[in-house]
Amino acid sequence: MILVTGGTGLVGAHLLYRLASKKQQIRAIYRSDKKFKTVKHIFSYYSNDVNSLFNTIDWVKADLNDIPALTDAFKDITHVYHCAALVSFEPNKFDLLQKTNINGTATIVNLCISNNIEKLCYVSSIAALGQPLNNSPITESSEWNNELEHDVYAITKYGAELEVWRGTQEGVNAIIVNPGVIIGPGIWKYGSGSLIKTVHNGLKYYTKGSTGFVSIDHVINGMINLMDSSIVNERFILISNTWSYKRFLTTCAKALQVKPPTKEAKNRLLQIGWRLDWLSHKLTGKRRKLTKQLVKSLNSKTIYDNSKLKSHIDIKFKSLDDTIKEVSKLYIKDIN
Repeated sequence: MILVTGGTGLVGAHLLYRLASKKQQIRAIYRSDKKFKTVKHIFSYYSNDVNSLFNTIDWVKADLNDIPALTDAFKDITHVYHCAALVSFEPNKFDLLQKTNINGTATIVNLCISNNIEKLCYVSSIAALGQPLNNSPITESSEWNNELEHDVYAITKYGAELEVWRGTQEGVNAIIVNPGVIIGPGIWKYGSGSLIKTVHNGLKYYTKGSTGFVSIDHVINGMINLMDSSIVNERFILISNTWSYKRFLTTCAKALQVKPPTKEAKNRLLQIGWRLDWLSHKLTGKRRKLTKQLVKSLNSKTIYDNSKLKSHIDIKFKSLDDTIKEVSKLYIKDIN
């Protein structure tokens, strides 16, 4: 039986649909049954038989640090997809990020060890990759430098990877995937979904940086193909293209038939912006929207190398333009 953590998230829900469609025996961990509506809605994009597919999944309510509940969830499990994570770039959320992403992953790894799990797939992030000092493309072997300034999310995803590598030293066969910005439908409050929503509502500014993007289909394809292969104890960058933020936002605007952003947010404006955001947080307690580290990322022209993945499995990436068109159509359909 296959266990999926984070079953109600973007990656988890799409993975569950694919596994259920293949008639796999699945158990999924969730925290709130309110999220079931989201999972079923994602299933409905691809099937008219939503309830039948959803009901084949054995759902277990558990937190990543709820060891008794997780111990029960691991009964009869042979393979684990660890998709659950907290995504936040707010410095004041570091303790919660650490508890969820690092400690939670340590718990999953320990249970994999004690239950002799055959293979673990951990969904990390390109945020956990090292940054070459010579501006060369980032690869899986790019070394993490503790001396550099990293955002809190990146620190905890890197820490979680260390827990997975610890597990491999204790007998767990594992693979780590490092997706870029994942483009997929169904969740519009955060991630790329919130970017599409923001563009649709009107966005004037873009930043000069770039990053890696990938469709949800290719994330799921990569994960399943790697889990079904004999490959173990390796990590893989999972992106289809490195695009500038301007290109991504402009492509979204075109697909949504709205005006694209035309003004570059200069570094000076962003530097003032994150300081005002910090002050607003201190005075009002509002959530941070712009941090010093995020400004650096938005201005960084980062390039990612996905050649290792292509050399290990047969994967063909669909154009990002087509992916954005499809996701944008579903967004328009959802809001109407």
